Amino acid sequence: MRAEPGMIEAEDVAKSFTVRKRSGRLRRTRTTLDAVDGVSFTVRRGEFVGYLGPNGAGKSTTIKMLTGILTPSSGSLRVCGLDPARRRTELARRIGVVFGQRTTLWWDLPLRDSLTLIRRLYRVDAAAHRTRLAELTALLELEPFLDTPVRQLSLGQRMRGDLAAALLHGPELLVLDEPTIGLDVVSKATVRGFLERLNTERGTTILLTTHDLGDIERLCRRVMIIDHGRLAFDGGLDRLRATVGADRMLVVELARPGPPVVLDGIEVLRTEGPRQWLRLPNAVNAAAVVSALAERHEVRDISLREADIEEVLAGLYRGDHAYWCSGRPVAP
Repeated sequence: MRAEPGMIEAEDVAKSFTVRKRSGRLRRTRTTLDAVDGVSFTVRRGEFVGYLGPNGAGKSTTIKMLTGILTPSSGSLRVCGLDPARRRTELARRIGVVFGQRTTLWWDLPLRDSLTLIRRLYRVDAAAHRTRLAELTALLELEPFLDTPVRQLSLGQRMRGDLAAALLHGPELLVLDEPTIGLDVVSKATVRGFLERLNTERGTTILLTTHDLGDIERLCRRVMIIDHGRLAFDGGLDRLRATVGADRMLVVELARPGPPVVLDGIEVLRTEGPRQWLRLPNAVNAAAVVSALAERHEVRDISLREADIEEVLAGLYRGDHAYWCSGRPVAP
C-alpha cells in the first residue's frame, strides 16, 4: 500500500545566489552564496512543525521556495502535491501565509472591507465566506474592531486580522513567519490559543518560523533546525535536549536554611533561605540525586526543571551537540 504523500516534500533542495563585490576601482568579482544547501524533509498532514535557526541560516529562503516566490537551484520540492514555482497561483488557493512584519490588509480600509476584498481575490463563495468570517471573528475576537481602519489597529489586532485573511479561503497548509513578533502577553496568548485549536480541531498543517521560543514550547511537537543552509536537527523537543546534552535544574526546599548541599558531581548555583538551586548534568540520574538528598537532609519540596529551550538552541548553534547532519535527521 502506497504511503500518503506529505503536505510538504523537500528532497535535497538547494538555493544559491550570485553576489557581486567591488574589487578595485573598476573591477567586480562574483561569489556564490549557498543560502540553502541540500535540505531534505517531509511535513505530514496535520503536523505542527517549528522551523528554527539563527539569522541568515536559510529559514526565509526556504519559506520563499515553499510558497513559490523563489525557485530552487536544485533538488525537488512539492507542496500540496504541486511544484510551488511552476504552479504558484494554484498553490496560493491551497495555502495561507502570514508574515509577522508585513500585512496583507489594506491600510486605509476597515478590517471588514479588507477581508471582503480578500474573499473576492480568492473567489470564495459568499455563503462560505460568511460562515468562515463569523467563525474566525469569534475565535480571534475580531468583532470589536472589524469596522476600524487597519492603520488604527494595534499590532496584536492587526496580526489577528492577518490570520483571518490567511484562513478565509480554507487553506490546507498555513505558513507562519514570526506571527507573534512584537505582541504583548495577552495578544500572544490569543494567537497561540487560536493556532493550537486550528491544528488540533481542524487538522490544519502548520509550519512556523519564529524567534519566540515560547511559541515553540507551547505549540510544536516537532522542530526542524537549519544552520548555515543545512538541516541540523529534526525531532521533538525532548530529543533536542538530549542531543545537546543540556543540564537540568533541581530546585530543593529544605526544612531550614543551611549551607549548600554537598553531592558528588552536583553544583549548587545559588541558595535563598532554605531553597537551593542545583545544576543536574544530563547524564546524572535525577532519582539517585533525590534519594541522596532525602537521606542526608530534611526536604520539604523538590522540583526538576528541564533545560530552557533558549539555552538548548544556543548550545546547538555553538556546536555543543553530539550529532550534526547534512539534510538528514539527527540520529538519536
